[in-house]
Amino acid sequence: MATLELKLVPAPILRQKARPVAQVDARIRRLLEDMVETMYASQGIGLAAPQVGISQRAIVVDIGDGPICVVNPKLTLLGEEEELATEGCLSIPGVQGDVWRSLEVLVRGLDEQGRPLKLQAQGLLARVFQHEVDHLDGVLFTDKASDVRQVTPEEDSEMASEEGPLPGQQV
Repeated sequence: MATLELKLVPAPILRQKARPVAQVDARIRRLLEDMVETMYASQGIGLAAPQVGISQRAIVVDIGDGPICVVNPKLTLLGEEEELATEGCLSIPGVQGDVWRSLEVLVRGLDEQGRPLKLQAQGLLARVFQHEVDHLDGVLFTDKASDVRQVTPEEDSEMASEEGPLPGQQV
């Protein structure tokens, strides 16, 4: 496994719609493994392939229960209930903003073996899936956020210790 280089704003790939993965093969499995390692090395809880310079529809997330890899993810919002919470992004360091997201989503796609995957996510996990799928469509959290603000690494650390893991530091 390898740690990949994170692409930062204004890298053009972050604004492009990622291409679907035609087949989950050894190359895609390696990409997913490297993305998980990169996410952990960056102290993240989510990462999309465009964030490491690859225009493929693949994401990885881990909010503390182990990594989930999804190829060609599709989201269905479940219910109308939304929540406003602070987010940030590994590709936009030192910036946070408040984003409304659905509290519950259904995620469909393929797992790292190419098998169909379907899971229901709530709360933080639902938020991270929505954030990462936005990346696949060239959408950044700052496009949806209110109260976008600069934060210092110290403020990031303080907020995480007070409130638990935040997408603001780790997505």
